[in-house]
Amino acid sequence: MTHPVPTDGPSTPSGAGGPSPSGEPAHVATPASSLGADWVLGDDGLRFRRAARVLLLDAEDRLLLVRGHDVDQPERSWWFTVGGGIDPGESAREAAVREVREETGLLLDDAALVGPVLTRSALFDFYAEHCRQDEEFFLARVADALDTAAIARDGWTEVELDVLDELRWWHLDDLAAETREVFPEGLPDLVRPLLAGWDGSVRHLGLQRDD
Repeated sequence: MTHPVPTDGPSTPSGAGGPSPSGEPAHVATPASSLGADWVLGDDGLRFRRAARVLLLDAEDRLLLVRGHDVDQPERSWWFTVGGGIDPGESAREAAVREVREETGLLLDDAALVGPVLTRSALFDFYAEHCRQDEEFFLARVADALDTAAIARDGWTEVELDVLDELRWWHLDDLAAETREVFPEGLPDLVRPLLAGWDGSVRHLGLQRDD
């Protein structure tokens, strides 16, 4: 599933150190959430999951992003990267490859992924629940841009069908001028240093509130 659309985040959650922080919250069995079974309740009272996301570039250095909205706030939408939750027993790299396939139809080889190049913890509200998502971002390139108008939605979850509006390839200068919100904040400036290649260092963005 792609990154949920946030509203107002909680104020004092734990686990601000990246995708696999030490002292990860104990996961409590609770009634099913509208978010899906991959979201569990942590001991900080927030719905929690680990996620893999992909900075997917084409030959023109355009970045593929998804636009979505919250069902509780349909008038508001914003852009975010391809990706979603890591399934039990799945590595972050495996999840990244799977999410790209399910959300776009593109078949990436594991070797095409670089990184993780970024990590962060994102706080947001979605489906009327307080959430924290610890994210690892990978970098990948495709030779030919996918025709986003032709994307099949067979691999989309029920939640994604409800909240995802479009996919679009973005030139970074155009993205920087976009009036809708873009997450992570400052995404064009995060991607620009990676256009010439990754230097092997992981940039840790820490705890961010997507609201």
